[in-house]
Parts: sequence; C-alpha cells; structure tokens
Amino acid sequence: MNYLWGFMIVIGILFASFNGTLPEVTEAAIGSAKEAVTLCITMMGVMALWTGIMRIAENAGIIEGAAKKMTPFLRFLFPRIPTGHPANRYIAANMIANVFGLGWAATPAGL
Repeated sequence: MNYLWGFMIVIGILFASFNGTLPEVTEAAIGSAKEAVTLCITMMGVMALWTGIMRIAENAGIIEGAAKKMTPFLRFLFPRIPTGHPANRYIAANMIANVFGLGWAATPAGL
C-alpha cells in the first residue's frame, strides 16, 4: 500500500511539473498539512474527554454491566471470543457509544 501511495504522489508531482501547476500542488500540500494539524488538535481534546469519561464508567462498573447485558448479542456476533474475555467489555462500550451517536467517542472505547 505504501508503494501505491508513493507512486501516486510521484506521478502527481511529475504531472504537475510538466503542466506548470507545481505551485498549486505545493500550496495544496501546505494547506492540507495545516488542516491535518488542526484536526489532530481538535480530536485530541475530544478523545481526552471521552477517554476520561470511559475510564470513569469502567471504574464505576457501568461497562462491565453493559457487557453482561449484551453477552448474547456479542456471542452471536463474535463466537470465537471466549466468555469473560476483556475484549467483550470494549466491544460493548464501542457499540453503546455508536448507538448513542457519540461519533469520535466510540474510538476510545474501541481502543
């Protein structure tokens, strides 16, 4: 996959240099890098908040209780995961976050 992306970048740069649009490619690359940094900073705050909330829910036993209630559904979806495995808690937390529409909050639960 790395070779594919590298190939596409090199072809794009060569095509831009032959067509005289290399300054636009440079501006687009710099603009995209700025947007990527802004997105990372924004996501870092949201991820830190929801990771903390998920840790509180885990320590309070909410995640464990939800995982026990979802056991039949999780066994149906993931039959190879043993009963009582810690992955069941994280999968349940991720599903609950998605059901509530928390978007980015589902990521810390899955991690």
